[in-house]
Amino acid sequence: MGNRSADPVTHKLILAPSLLASDHGHLAAALTEVEANGLSWLHIDIMDGHFVPNLTFGPQVVAALRPKSDVFFDTHLMLENPVPFLEPFAQAGSNLISIHVEPDYNIPGALDRIRSLGCKNGLVLNPDTPVDEAQPLLHQVDLVLLMTVQPGFGGQSFRMDVLPKIEALHSFRRANGLDYRIEVDGGVDARTAPLCRKAGADTLVAGTAFFRPDGRDALMAAIQS
Repeated sequence: MGNRSADPVTHKLILAPSLLASDHGHLAAALTEVEANGLSWLHIDIMDGHFVPNLTFGPQVVAALRPKSDVFFDTHLMLENPVPFLEPFAQAGSNLISIHVEPDYNIPGALDRIRSLGCKNGLVLNPDTPVDEAQPLLHQVDLVLLMTVQPGFGGQSFRMDVLPKIEALHSFRRANGLDYRIEVDGGVDARTAPLCRKAGADTLVAGTAFFRPDGRDALMAAIQS
């Protein structure tokens, strides 16, 4: 199963606010903010305290939020072994489930499993992971997520050295007639969002810049220009 097209798709830009940066005492309010700003995606970071040094949300949080909105749930599993959690997150209401390339597990099988559960799938690379590690799997994915900070905690600075990786993925997509989305996550704000877009990214995850009111207006203006 692939995502091959004779004429690669030019995807409409999507901004996916990150639930991790919202007020955790009022998670449902994050959905209201996303919809009030005319956005259709919410990025949900799932961390296990092993693959990354933090703990966040479980399937029950996704399930509790799902009835409150039709927003697309872009679920990013930062787990040492995501396989046992694919079905729980799919059943909870995730629309897309992304998994990392770095841990040792059956990645092609996991990508197929996500699709079989009725979700779109994604593959994630940490900032220091070469694009070559994902290349054999790019025909199998709906989205590639490039981390532009080391995953674990919000508020980190954008890694400029990831921009050439965005360009490489964009070039590979065009050269091979593929139509996966290219997503970036980490330090995306009014200054860095246009750089990501220019490099070929079409899906931007924004945490602090979106949920901090003094940053949101500038971010929204930057992606609309």
